[in-house]
Amino acid sequence: MKVTQSAGQTGQGPGDWFTGTVFIDTVRNPDDQSAIGCAHVRFTPGARTAWHSHPKGQTLYVTDGIGLVASRDGAVREIRPGDVVYIEPDEEHWHGATPDRFMAHVAMQEADGQGEVVTWLDHVADSDYQTAAAQAA
Repeated sequence: MKVTQSAGQTGQGPGDWFTGTVFIDTVRNPDDQSAIGCAHVRFTPGARTAWHSHPKGQTLYVTDGIGLVASRDGAVREIRPGDVVYIEPDEEHWHGATPDRFMAHVAMQEADGQGEVVTWLDHVADSDYQTAAAQAA
């Protein structure tokens, strides 16, 4: 058994990856003991990820608030505390808070053979985000 004492600091999500204000607490990064990466991510109202994909898929566990998750095929779902979302490998998607609510989730993803866990793509346009929010309401 290995226990890692909490010593990390909350970081602000980088502008290349997110629109709006997002805070990230890293739980673990993939290493030689496990390919799993995990973070607790908190989104302020209207904040969201850029489009992205994961070579081995991603699991989200919603811990607080109300959010949205969308895929390039146009599917949009509202997500709430306790919801578990599985995103298929290489599926282009985004997730974030609704326009007027905070949302937090634990994001879990596995590194591929090259150690990669995510491929970041373009930002979600404000008009596309607003359409998704209206569709999910």
